[in-house]
Amino acid sequence: MSGAMSTDGAEAFTFDGGRVEPGETERFRYPVSETYLGDPVRVPVTIINGAQPGPTAFLSAAIHGDELNGIEVVREVAREWTHADLCGTLVCLPVLNVQGFVAQERYLPIYERDLNRAFPGKRDSTSSNRIAHRIYHNFVAPCDFGLDFHTSTRGRTNTFHVRADMDDEGAARLARAFGTNLIVAGEGSEGMLRHEATEDGVPTITLEMGEAHRFERALIDHALGGVRSVFAEYGIYPQETVRWPGWRTVVEGWSEKTWLRADAGGIVEMHHDRGELVREGETVCRITNPFKADATVVEAPFTGLLVGVLENPVVYPGNPLCHLVEIDETQAELIEGSAGRPHE
Repeated sequence: MSGAMSTDGAEAFTFDGGRVEPGETERFRYPVSETYLGDPVRVPVTIINGAQPGPTAFLSAAIHGDELNGIEVVREVAREWTHADLCGTLVCLPVLNVQGFVAQERYLPIYERDLNRAFPGKRDSTSSNRIAHRIYHNFVAPCDFGLDFHTSTRGRTNTFHVRADMDDEGAARLARAFGTNLIVAGEGSEGMLRHEATEDGVPTITLEMGEAHRFERALIDHALGGVRSVFAEYGIYPQETVRWPGWRTVVEGWSEKTWLRADAGGIVEMHHDRGELVREGETVCRITNPFKADATVVEAPFTGLLVGVLENPVVYPGNPLCHLVEIDETQAELIEGSAGRPHE
């Protein structure tokens, strides 16, 4: 922990190679690796240290290099918001996976490693572990909590929701403070940033929002509202108000069975959009051939919420069609009574 929760006065934020005093803002590129040519690979960092004491929070995005919505959220918080009355410290990391971002690829180009399975990293291990170690120990471990922004992978889109370990008191508080309609509970996989940080006492949640390779302004604005709500909850922005989304559903994490997959190749006609409620037995989509004949109808095996859906409408047998999270009747009635889908 950074010690920034102290009531005795604001403290400096320190990292390997630098120090940001209370009342100061620093923008820099932090070296985490090198290219084949020996040139530095540097992660952009903004540290805003308020003049008043308070928590230290990190905001991160593009841990998968083609997931862009979160980049704009973190950039706008760092550059466009007024922080004159900030209580605490903000560590803003808009592009964690620099190599993937440059190539517009999900993974690190180095052997296609997933940076979000490498945390907390190791100093003397693989390239991905070394990058994760530099990021984690300098800019994550010193914080009191964190917000990690994601989108779906290419060809699919996610409804706006939070993923959090709801069995962890700190992560549960953070998830509720963000103010989304939908929270998907689960601790996440080993090596994930949110999993490892939460295990280390830095409660961290994942914000899922939309699809890769684009900015979706409505989702970005909604996420910015969630950040303000979190800052209100933790006293970083004492003047703000914690938001209530109108309704909230917490569902347990998913397994392979929650993915509906194609049993035939062809062209997909979706009957429902992301975030919609689908009743058991309803048609989710149809798969047809180029003549629009020989339709294969895909029905919902249970009542659930479409957390993610296909964007690219062509499939092979076995390809994922949608991500359906099962909900009970009480939750279904709650959603139906609130216009039928989460706020986007």
